Amino acid sequence: MAELKMPEMNSVVIAGNLTKDPIFRQTTNGTPVVNFTVASNRKFRDSANQWQEDVCYVGIVAWNKLADSCRDRLKKGSAVLIDGELQSRNWKTDDGHNRSIVEIKARRIQFLNKRGRLSDVSSEQVAEEELTTFTDDSFDRFLTNEESDLLKNNGH
Repeated sequence: MAELKMPEMNSVVIAGNLTKDPIFRQTTNGTPVVNFTVASNRKFRDSANQWQEDVCYVGIVAWNKLADSCRDRLKKGSAVLIDGELQSRNWKTDDGHNRSIVEIKARRIQFLNKRGRLSDVSSEQVAEEELTTFTDDSFDRFLTNEESDLLKNNGH
């Protein structure tokens, strides 16, 4: 029997609000990186048919131009839509314990809050503002041609 080849797919989309201000750093070679956590709410009815809410906290990491955009545009409470992939990291703490984390490496971030609403701006003008999306352009260099075409064909 021929071997069945499973497609390699690692894609996550999540919307939520930042729980704290983003933490911006630069690596030793000057590459910008930002980390933040989003809280994503899920509403559901319990067995007594009462509405309940569950919150999922997810760590996000963004690199390069995307990190710069996050530093300049995001703060605690900002609403975002993240498109990325899951990644895991392992490290050893100063006291010798092994730690690991699973987080989303952002590929694209759409900032959902409007910028600077002035009191003299009409609600129609605010409604017409476009939401801004920033993309990590360094991400695509890791994709095969087939994966890149697949993303383009799916409207990304």
